[in-house]
Amino acid sequence: MNFSTLLSLVLMLVQLWPCSLSTQNHSAQSTDQSFTAVRRVKRSWVWEPLFATEEQTSTVPVYVGQLKSDLDKQDGNLKYILTGEGAGSTFIIDENNGKIYVTQKLDREKKSFYTLRAQAISRSTQLPVEPESEFIIKVRDINDHEPQFLDGPYVATVPEMSPEGTSVTQVTATDGDDPSYGNSARLLYSLIQGQPYFSVEPKTGVIRMASQMDRETKDQYLVIIQAKDMVGQAGAFSATATVTINLSDINDNPPKFQQRLYHMNVSEEAPVGTTIGKVFAEDSDIGENAAMNYSIEEDSSGVFDIITNNETQEGIILLKKRVDYESKRRYSIRAKVVNRYIDYRFLTEGPFEDKTVVKINVEDADEPPVFTLENYVMEIAEGAMSGSLVGVVTARDPDDDDSPVRYSIVHGMHLKGLFSINEHNGTIITTRPLDREIASWHNITVTATETKANVYIQVLDVNDHAPEFSKYYETFVCENAISGQVSTKDISAVDQDDSAEGHHFYFSLAQEATNNSHFTVKDNQDNTAGIFTAKSGFRRQEQFYFYLPILILDNGNPPLTSTNTLTVTVCNCDTEVNTFYCRYGAFMYAMGLSTEALVAVLACILILL
Repeated sequence: MNFSTLLSLVLMLVQLWPCSLSTQNHSAQSTDQSFTAVRRVKRSWVWEPLFATEEQTSTVPVYVGQLKSDLDKQDGNLKYILTGEGAGSTFIIDENNGKIYVTQKLDREKKSFYTLRAQAISRSTQLPVEPESEFIIKVRDINDHEPQFLDGPYVATVPEMSPEGTSVTQVTATDGDDPSYGNSARLLYSLIQGQPYFSVEPKTGVIRMASQMDRETKDQYLVIIQAKDMVGQAGAFSATATVTINLSDINDNPPKFQQRLYHMNVSEEAPVGTTIGKVFAEDSDIGENAAMNYSIEEDSSGVFDIITNNETQEGIILLKKRVDYESKRRYSIRAKVVNRYIDYRFLTEGPFEDKTVVKINVEDADEPPVFTLENYVMEIAEGAMSGSLVGVVTARDPDDDDSPVRYSIVHGMHLKGLFSINEHNGTIITTRPLDREIASWHNITVTATETKANVYIQVLDVNDHAPEFSKYYETFVCENAISGQVSTKDISAVDQDDSAEGHHFYFSLAQEATNNSHFTVKDNQDNTAGIFTAKSGFRRQEQFYFYLPILILDNGNPPLTSTNTLTVTVCNCDTEVNTFYCRYGAFMYAMGLSTEALVAVLACILILL
């Protein structure tokens, strides 16, 4: 007996053994044991990897591959069964020999593989002779998709003058075919348009600079890139993409003045800050690379200044100091322009600056005469006789020193007739005496043709006013006053004159009242004086009033004196004076009224109040 016959007998015994069990559960359990026994046998399916090509169209099923058990004796006893994805519809199997066929057109891009299960059973026992096994049928790709640029059209920017080989951007195409099989999805990039300025790496799609380019010559390029599948072989599909490449600016151009020489004019009457003119430099760059600053060189006079207009990029020349045609008629300055931001990579190509000459002519203006001083201050003593010299004003014509100047006074109403001026030489004189106490200053305006000057004339003081009481003084004394009693403490004086050292007044009784006066004067040495009684007891019936002549002396040069009268009224009182009663009592007594009448009058007055 050979090995194959022995193996068949063993298998038959294993299959008949469960029939000896008495219950259904034992039968099920023995079935599991029988299956386990089969799995322990070293047997296996025999098949090669299975593939089905996509997009195939056929009226008959197309062979894919064959499943085969090593127990298949080719005697028709085994039956092959196929289950899983597409089993019975997309895929069928010949149950006699295990050959698998595809019956429908496949699309790998929709489904790239199918998972199926195979089983071999014995036709005689209807039991499996092989365990169910899972396998995969892969859909084999064909080149049925064109490449696509999903992100196009592209826009890229690269600095101008970038060196050869500089990366600009990368374009990427996709292909729906299987990249793991064949060359269907293997892309090759090439340049259709853009030579000789750009190149593209065939495998990566990276676009690079092929030469240095100047933005000022051309600032934009249109590049066309082609992507071919099948590594560019014949029959390959292709797609193109456009790439707009802009050259960004760098500061590789210096500013240049439009003119090498500018001519400008300025009037000598122009005020400081006047715009004289503009200079302009061109820069082929743009943006901040074209920003520039202007300055002035070789202008020792410091008469002019230049500022930069950041909006127009112009240099504006301004007047920094007033100019005078008679002093200097022409100026020559050098203006300089320099880029605000320098790219040091290009410094070797020369300085990024430029210079130009600006010639400025000063225009003459018909200028009025100019006084030697803006304001004149003159002095004259008060009381000076008419025709006295006050002072001289002088003006000259800046256009012509020999041109005659005519002077005149602009008279105000309050100054009319006080001063006159010589129209030829500017001499000012008085036309009548001046009184400082009326006006200590006189302000007049003198014109020299069209020009005016202020003249301030101070009238100097002369001690021509004697001091006098500062107000009307009256004082009172009681009938029973004793000698040395104060009648009044402080009388003061005023003087209309000025005193450089300050006024100082001296008070005393006049000479004619010194010997027989009932009162004395005490000088307080502070420009005030006090009045004191010189005897005891006064009688109203004898004398109601005393009139004291007070002599006041000033410290002027020469000193002046005046006599002022102080009235002292005698009152009917002991110590304190009722000035109202006393004043009216004296008034009534002077009118001849008795004391009783006086009392009645006062009572009426009080009632009315």
